[in-house]
Amino acid sequence: MNAMTDDLAAKVLATARAMNASGINRGSAGNVSVRCEDGFIITPTGMAYEACSAADMVRVGADGTAAGRRKPSSEWRFHRDIYAARPEAGAVVHTHSPFATALACQEQGVPAFHYMVARFGGADVRCAAYATFGTQELSDAMIGALDGRCACLMAHHGMVVFGRDADHALELAVELETLCEQYWRVLQLGAPRLLSAAEMTRVMARFATYGQQGSQPG
Repeated sequence: MNAMTDDLAAKVLATARAMNASGINRGSAGNVSVRCEDGFIITPTGMAYEACSAADMVRVGADGTAAGRRKPSSEWRFHRDIYAARPEAGAVVHTHSPFATALACQEQGVPAFHYMVARFGGADVRCAAYATFGTQELSDAMIGALDGRCACLMAHHGMVVFGRDADHALELAVELETLCEQYWRVLQLGAPRLLSAAEMTRVMARFATYGQQGSQPG
């Protein structure tokens, strides 16, 4: 790795550790990657992040060829395919967070029970069909569920989110887990009451200019 990829590797590791510290992931489950020239840098398979160094992160080319002293995450295929399908994706975070995984194990997505669902690109967050972890079938199912979205749940598995960079992707993953917890609690009260399609369209239009885009310092 060169100096730039060394910095990206350090960022991948820091994000993986922050993912666990936030409570949305535990142990070596889940994974993180950041786009780089001609591919991406991803966490290694089966290693506790606290025991890793930046040198344990793995560079994977767009053709799936890995370079480094470790094997890449078993889920490298869907990271590769997200970067290929979504040029706006700068980083990917995948977790087995408790509430997202609970809904996913019931093969449920997140409907328009709260306006913040629109933060992820549409009127719902879909749940991708189940396929064995690490397979091309899983990646294909996820790419379909991510159409027009920056996040989806994964049946009997967890969640995946992409953002413009690692900090943004982690922020979105925490927001999605929060929404999944809220939705899970709403389900305890009975059938959820949903916002209309027209209202979600208005909310999505407002999210198009949400945040500090174009703002000037001072």
